[in-house]
Amino acid sequence: MADKPQPVKVNYCGVCGLPAEYCEFGPDFEKCKPWLIRNAPDVYPDLIKDAKDADDVTEQLQGTSVSDKASGPGSSKPEEVKRLPGGKIKKKEKPEVIIEKVTRNRRKSITTVKGLELFGVKLSDASKKLGKKFATGASVVKGPTEKEQIDVQGDISFDVVDFITETWPDVPENAIYFIEDGKKVAAA
Repeated sequence: MADKPQPVKVNYCGVCGLPAEYCEFGPDFEKCKPWLIRNAPDVYPDLIKDAKDADDVTEQLQGTSVSDKASGPGSSKPEEVKRLPGGKIKKKEKPEVIIEKVTRNRRKSITTVKGLELFGVKLSDASKKLGKKFATGASVVKGPTEKEQIDVQGDISFDVVDFITETWPDVPENAIYFIEDGKKVAAA
């Protein structure tokens, strides 16, 4: 009878989280090197040879730890930077409310209100208030970009600005915009 196969022990990198053999293909091999020298010297024996002298190695080991991945040296907590594919940095969203009228079946229209949540407004409460104020149906739906928005039946686009600024004083009128003919136009 054959012996049962034993599980393989995998040594995962403490910096990038990949198996140690795959660190060179990971996001930042340079940050992994000190960890690899200390914890997996048999995987990359060339790293130890390539180090100029023992002082460089010990300096690298002391300067990098697993916690350094989250925060840089000398900083308490840096701002989290979101990166898009290709390495471009994603800009922070400027809090603004966008109102757009969408016409369907020639006569019927829907007014969408996006961005109220950026001002701390709970969308479910806002949709109830909009529905009561304008005596129409209003609901919270996921938009095309997976962000939630409020859809209100009917064309209330110009009346809704006054209602928003009166009901939620945290939303300034200069932060409300309309989408007209595909262009963003200030409501104020």
